[in-house]
Amino acid sequence: MMGELVATLMFYVFSAITLFSAGMVISARNPVHSVFFLILAFFNSAGLFILLGAEYIAMTLVIVYVGAVAVLFLFVVMMLDINFAELRQGFLRYLPMGLTMAGIVLFELLFIFYVSLSYPTDSAVSRHFIPDVTQVPNTNAIGNILYTYYLYPFQVSGLILLVAMIGAIVLTLRSRPGVRKQVISKQLARRPEDSIEIVKVKSGEGIS
Repeated sequence: MMGELVATLMFYVFSAITLFSAGMVISARNPVHSVFFLILAFFNSAGLFILLGAEYIAMTLVIVYVGAVAVLFLFVVMMLDINFAELRQGFLRYLPMGLTMAGIVLFELLFIFYVSLSYPTDSAVSRHFIPDVTQVPNTNAIGNILYTYYLYPFQVSGLILLVAMIGAIVLTLRSRPGVRKQVISKQLARRPEDSIEIVKVKSGEGIS
C-alpha cells in the first residue's frame, strides 16, 4: 500500500514537472534556457518510463536525447551567432500555421486515445503476445517485438532518418570561391611522377 502511494505521488510529480518544462521550452525568451528546460523534460520523462517498468527506454532517453541531442542543441545555440530578436519578430506571422499543425497533432492523439478505449482488442499491441516482465527482461521484450512484428516499419523509419540527414547536409553545403577543398578522386589519381621530382646532385654542387 505504501509502495503504491509513493509510485502514484512520483507519477504526479514527474508529470507536473514534465508539463511545466515542455511549456517553458516554447515560452522561454532565452534559447539556452529553453534547451535546459528540454533536458529537464527528458529526465522527468525517463522517470515516468521507469515507473512504467520500461527501464530500457528510460536509459535510452537519457543517454541518447539528453547526452547527445540536447547537448548538441545547447552547443549549437551557444556557438552560432543567431539574431534571436529578428527571429521573434516573425512569431506572430507563423503563429496561425503553428496552431494549425498543433491542432492536427492533438486531433490525431485524441483519435488514437478514443480508438484504444473503444476498441481495445483491435489495437496493434494487443494482437501480439506480451511476455511477463518478471520472466523476460525489458530489453529482450522490446527487441523481440521491434525486430519481429515491426521490422519493416523500423527499417522505413531508418531510411527516413537517413534521407533527412542527407537533406540537411545538402541544404547546409556551401561552395565558396577561394577556399581549398579536399577532392578524393584527384588525390587518388595522382602519380608519383607528377608530385615527386628526383634530382641527382653531384658532390660539391649543392646549395650551401
